[in-house]
Amino acid sequence: MWYDGVMKILVLNCGSSSLKFQLINMVDESVVSKGNFEEIGQPHAFYGVKIRGGEEVEEKLIMPTHTDAVRKLFELIGDDVKYVGAIGHRVVHGGEKYKESVIVNDEVLQGVESVSHFAPLHNPANLSGVRACLEILPKIPNVLVFDTSFHANMPARSFMYAIPKEDYTKYGIRRYGFHGTSYSFVVKEVAKIMGKPVESLKMVVAHLGNGASICAIDGGKSMDTSMGLTPLEGLVMGTRSGDIDPAVISYLAKAKNKTVDEIIKYLNSESGLKGLSAVGSNDMRVLHKAKADSQDAQTAIDVMVHRVKKYVGGYTAILGGIDALVFTGGVGTNDEYVREHVTAGLEYMGIVIDTKRNENFGKGKTGEITGNGAKVRVFVVNTNEELEIAKEAVRLVK
Repeated sequence: MWYDGVMKILVLNCGSSSLKFQLINMVDESVVSKGNFEEIGQPHAFYGVKIRGGEEVEEKLIMPTHTDAVRKLFELIGDDVKYVGAIGHRVVHGGEKYKESVIVNDEVLQGVESVSHFAPLHNPANLSGVRACLEILPKIPNVLVFDTSFHANMPARSFMYAIPKEDYTKYGIRRYGFHGTSYSFVVKEVAKIMGKPVESLKMVVAHLGNGASICAIDGGKSMDTSMGLTPLEGLVMGTRSGDIDPAVISYLAKAKNKTVDEIIKYLNSESGLKGLSAVGSNDMRVLHKAKADSQDAQTAIDVMVHRVKKYVGGYTAILGGIDALVFTGGVGTNDEYVREHVTAGLEYMGIVIDTKRNENFGKGKTGEITGNGAKVRVFVVNTNEELEIAKEAVRLVK
């Protein structure tokens, strides 16, 4: 739906009690309005928005459901609703059913519900936003963009677990991977900076944030990734343990007199940097301040860095060498200490960073920190998952 050559795409990311949005003008890819609604369903619910370049406004509002939040959102963006050509939704898990983005219809909604057992905390929340949009503005097309799609065509050697094959064929137990929209955006940005086609490049991309993963990418395609059936596998994260001996789950369940589900929750929400650091925080800024006086805080950072480095080496081997190593995500773009220590000692692989450039690299910026004598270029990329979702929406509805 184009008006005077202008199409705006509304991008929604719904959590269990939250809704984040961006309204993007696709002519120049600028953000028209953005904001978030928090604590939906709670008496202390509130929203914070910045509409059409104005000052940020924060206000408490009773929002029993996501539909109430979406209705308020449309009210806030006002006349801009007339120029919304599509609404793009982030959906965490598409299972094997959805290997690319889709326009919503009843069959699609049922299909996403059928794989929601893989992401019971995320998919139902994502779909709540979709249904709210369909209820309030049924004529605007809705597009679902899946975190798992980027990894959907990984080779079997990468996605298969070493369990009886019938458990894969019957139950869909495999590595799915996540952060797909971020990886899709980042690989194209790096190729643009390098002045080379995506298809010619091999790279390892580390998406480091509270949720963290890493991906081996060849020609713009995922060859392997650290997250698995769920986002719990892989790197050490803010509150997630990452890779762990599966027998630990049974042992802890008995030792703590907990159920398996309770231990899984413990590994998801009480572990990682938060659990290791013993300072009760998963915020890297807090840990950096605490490490001078707390060996536990230093150890937590060391374990996280060690895990990332191990994956960088392994994925470089899988790809037979790489052209670029890329850091993205909140920690990847803002934490020079992590970048310095992940790359330290990798000179034999051709990975060298410019220490001063790394230390002085602007927060949230995109650029290169490659050092002298490097054979592998090293980049920091400020990812933009919302823009990637918006581009997918345009591709499907234009």
